[in-house]
Amino acid sequence: MKPVSVSVLTDAIRHTLNQKFGRVFVAAEISGITRPQSGHIYLTLKDEFAQISGVVWRTTAEQLKFDLEDGQKVVCGGYVDLYPQRGTYQLIIQQVQPVGIGELELAFRQLHAKLKNEGLFSPEHKKTLPRYPRRVALVTSPTGAAIRDFLQVLHRRWKNIEVTVLPVKVQGPGSANQIAAAIRSISRMAESPDVVVVTRGGGSKEDLWSFNEESVCRAVFDCPVPVISAVGHEVDVALSDLVADVRALTPSEAAERLVPDQAEFLKQLDNVRTRMTRALRDRLESATTELEQIAARPVFSRPMVLVERNAQLVDELQRRMNLAMKRQTEIASSEVGSLAGRLDSINPLAVLSRGYSLTSKVDGESRTLVGDSGMLTEGDEIETRLAQGTVTSKVVKTNR
Repeated sequence: MKPVSVSVLTDAIRHTLNQKFGRVFVAAEISGITRPQSGHIYLTLKDEFAQISGVVWRTTAEQLKFDLEDGQKVVCGGYVDLYPQRGTYQLIIQQVQPVGIGELELAFRQLHAKLKNEGLFSPEHKKTLPRYPRRVALVTSPTGAAIRDFLQVLHRRWKNIEVTVLPVKVQGPGSANQIAAAIRSISRMAESPDVVVVTRGGGSKEDLWSFNEESVCRAVFDCPVPVISAVGHEVDVALSDLVADVRALTPSEAAERLVPDQAEFLKQLDNVRTRMTRALRDRLESATTELEQIAARPVFSRPMVLVERNAQLVDELQRRMNLAMKRQTEIASSEVGSLAGRLDSINPLAVLSRGYSLTSKVDGESRTLVGDSGMLTEGDEIETRLAQGTVTSKVVKTNR
């Protein structure tokens, strides 16, 4: 037999595999997932007895609704192929269906858990709606029933509000990217709206899936103004509803949550006006009565009475002050006379008038009072002070 090359043999085996098996579906457990920068996904499909390599090309991986994880039980659809460089066969996976749960449900649960762990659903991140918004940005399909229902209820409840419609696809390929881009464009608008409403009418889970995409949820979370999400009917819950600041069950309810009923508001305003008028009237009557009572007081009805009364009091106080001053002066004068008599009685000069004298020794300009003859010697100059005048003499002789 003529030998063949490895390449020829490999191609023959590959051709045989393709013809023999065609498209196959394999139930298995995923393990050994790797994701290189190319975007392809490499994995192993196994059961308790065997395993086969598998590859998900990037174009297929980008269309998967959920993330592939080790340990997942799946049904993979594709075809068997041979990898010539290694001489191993592998399953080229074109479709993946989780076992026991739908593809969309699994994707919903995975993204829900991821966003919840990151805090995108937390109440502390929720922004409060303005009480009376003036401008609203509406992200929806311009041809759907949602825009009609929303605008009809909105303008019935509140007339003076400006609505800017940001038209987008709300289902199908590319719709999620359009919705996310429209929400992110809010920060670049010349006049920023007070509120953003993201809405669409009801539909199947597949129809509403764009509002479960991660790009839409993160755009809602990052929006600088409050966001109302109203997707589908009452029973429908999208992830964008959970991320939004306010969730409305329907587009009509979104309009009701956004603005008050103008007729009811005007009625409340009229009630407030009535209460304010009544309160002001009561206050005016009370103030008038109080003013009349004040005006009736003597200080206002006969203002000079208080002046005259105080003038009389001043006169009385002045009279009493003069008497007190006179009495104090007399007492002081008496005390001064008594003190003067006592001073005269001990004044040495007063003794001189009775024939006594004071003798001082003269030493230049100084004078020393002499109380003992021993203080003097012959020839000392002395000065004698009499009741009237002084006598200067010299000592001739001293006796003790």
